[in-house]
Amino acid sequence: MIIIGEKINGSVSKVGAAIAEKNEACIRELAKKQTDFKASYLDVCASVSPDKELETLKWLVELVQQESDLPICLDSPNAGVFAEAIKFCKKPGIINSVSMEGDKIEKVFPVIADTEWQCVALLCDNTGIPDSAEKRLEVFERILEKAGEYGIAPGRLYVDPVVEMLASSEEGALKIFDTIRQVKARCPSVHITSGASNISFQLPLRKFINRSFIILCMSAGMDSAILDPANQDMLALIYAAEALLGKDEMCMEYIGAYREGLFGD
Repeated sequence: MIIIGEKINGSVSKVGAAIAEKNEACIRELAKKQTDFKASYLDVCASVSPDKELETLKWLVELVQQESDLPICLDSPNAGVFAEAIKFCKKPGIINSVSMEGDKIEKVFPVIADTEWQCVALLCDNTGIPDSAEKRLEVFERILEKAGEYGIAPGRLYVDPVVEMLASSEEGALKIFDTIRQVKARCPSVHITSGASNISFQLPLRKFINRSFIILCMSAGMDSAILDPANQDMLALIYAAEALLGKDEMCMEYIGAYREGLFGD
């Protein structure tokens, strides 16, 4: 499982305060902890006003890279920031994100076309979030076509099927599982990623919904997740699910992670 560590995000109150106060120790600690728990990438999102975003991303990325050799997942709602932000990174990582909304793809794909950078692609467009798996697949086809125009191989895309609240859409999770299956059937080399938190908004004991959701997504074909790698219960379930799905030969990854103490007690 490709785990994108989610914790360095200014929309989280603790991190937002650390950014505002230029608290280097807090950012360093988050980078180190997620690295120690075997994240594959570290998401970095400033969540500040547009006029301060680029300088804040530079500060964050430089701090993170002092603590970790992991590649960065640059995260911003502003597609125009990535052309400069990738210059702060020591190695190619992931752009988070594009979609078929507005001109996001036209701003990002030319920047990463001749590089090794990868990209999260949300399955939504100018009409919003499609209301069925079939319509989301149509958006995926358009993204795939655009990627081809810029010479971006499907394997460099991390498709996000766009998770909605289960509390307001009882079939929302089923649409996600169906979307994942259809996307992987259409193009097996693409990655599928998602966060877990959206699915459980407004529900009690959200952790159980989140954990169950990620495991069911993995069963449908998801191979990446944006989450806290230091959540030991979630991490243990992910390793166990990979073993059960036949993606961990002789359960060696599961055993190794247990011996390293990644699962806790």
